[in-house]
Amino acid sequence: MTQSASQTAAISEGEGAGAGQLTYPQLVLCAGLIGIIGGVVATLYYFVLETLMHGVWHTLPEKIEPYFPAWLPTDNYVWIATTVGGFCVGLVLYFMGLPGEMAQVVDRIHNPGRIDIRKTPAMVIASLIAITSGGSAGPEAPLVQVNGSFGSWLGDTLRVNTTTVRVLTFCGMSAALGAFFGAPIGAAMFALEIPHRRGLEYYEAIGPAVISAIFSFAVFRISTGMTIGGFYHFESVPPLIPINLLEGLLLGAIGAGVAVMFIYIFRAVGQLLEPLEHYRIVLATLGGLSIGLIAFFFPQTLFFSEQQIHTVIDTGMTLGVTMLLLIAVAKMFAISFTLHSGFLGGFIFPLFFIGANVGLAIALAVPQIHPTLAMVCLMAAVNVAVTKTPISTSIILSVLSGTTMLPVIVIASFTSFLLTGQVAMIGTQRSRSLDQESIPFWSQNGLMAGLQKMTAPVQESLQE
Repeated sequence: MTQSASQTAAISEGEGAGAGQLTYPQLVLCAGLIGIIGGVVATLYYFVLETLMHGVWHTLPEKIEPYFPAWLPTDNYVWIATTVGGFCVGLVLYFMGLPGEMAQVVDRIHNPGRIDIRKTPAMVIASLIAITSGGSAGPEAPLVQVNGSFGSWLGDTLRVNTTTVRVLTFCGMSAALGAFFGAPIGAAMFALEIPHRRGLEYYEAIGPAVISAIFSFAVFRISTGMTIGGFYHFESVPPLIPINLLEGLLLGAIGAGVAVMFIYIFRAVGQLLEPLEHYRIVLATLGGLSIGLIAFFFPQTLFFSEQQIHTVIDTGMTLGVTMLLLIAVAKMFAISFTLHSGFLGGFIFPLFFIGANVGLAIALAVPQIHPTLAMVCLMAAVNVAVTKTPISTSIILSVLSGTTMLPVIVIASFTSFLLTGQVAMIGTQRSRSLDQESIPFWSQNGLMAGLQKMTAPVQESLQE
């Protein structure tokens, strides 16, 4: 029989004209190198960001406070700083171009299987300004693109096939998240889950991605001196009982509803700002002003919420149910204006923040539900409904919370995942095209090769 068009495409992509192959040991070495470089990049990004944040939000306000006119209280510095920051973001995007955001990264992972490294300078500069300016987006997305593009560049430099380039790109993405989350396995799984709506499919990248995440995690933690383990100090949860599993189910369903509400708000803000999408400076400046005005009334919504979640845990109970829910809704609008106005960054911790506020509000309204259980389950459910990453989110939150609630977190995550299967915020998430992929050379171990030989006669007879 003649070879089908899809088989021809598979050979073209999987082997590539003149493209080389990596053995598995060589791939592991590349994964380790990407992890080390990724850890160094994350460390440098972290220190630059910390310096900028301290300068804009501590040093500068102290110096200019005496010059504020009597009719303008110093509290107004918040929206002034975010507006100026938005203007600067707009200038960067206008002169350096749009480096892309998470949806475009996901699309490029599928096709052509690589991230363009030439957009790295614009991504680094624009994201540093955006995060420093108080936008509700974190450094995970910029780091994913920067380190992922390094993996792609390394693959192209080594002249390997597209499938292997994609694996090296996943290694870079995992390295970024491994440093950021502090949970290497969860980080690698997140990088592999997020391109899809229904679970991980690029199975051949699991091992290399975890290796990169481990190396990056080690380099970042050693360089910054950050502790290893639970990042958030929740109130201890009593030993789990069967009723807690049912609570996880119900909390997952509530979290799915909250996430759907956020997605509709996100789309509405996008439609509102759509007429300005070609006026980058105006759009970013307006976005900065909007972020600042929201923060003026709800200070908790400023920044990407990694630290603000600590505040919810420590003092959230004093705010009451209504205020916690209002903060969650305000954060939804802050994220929407941030991302739609050109501010670059990720929304994982902002989504965690929304979940933490709603979860604590539920615990206050229903005292029978433990606050820690409610907060962590809502954090998981809201994030999973948006990102479609139930496995990795469960692992990451289990590590970040330092709790033993993994069974309940998993139930909440998958409940939300199943309930929101038809609702998507990242429109480029899709299934892997298996008919256009060939099995990588280095993943064909002895068992797989043997099975292929055994089934070859059967396949030939079927074709005849």
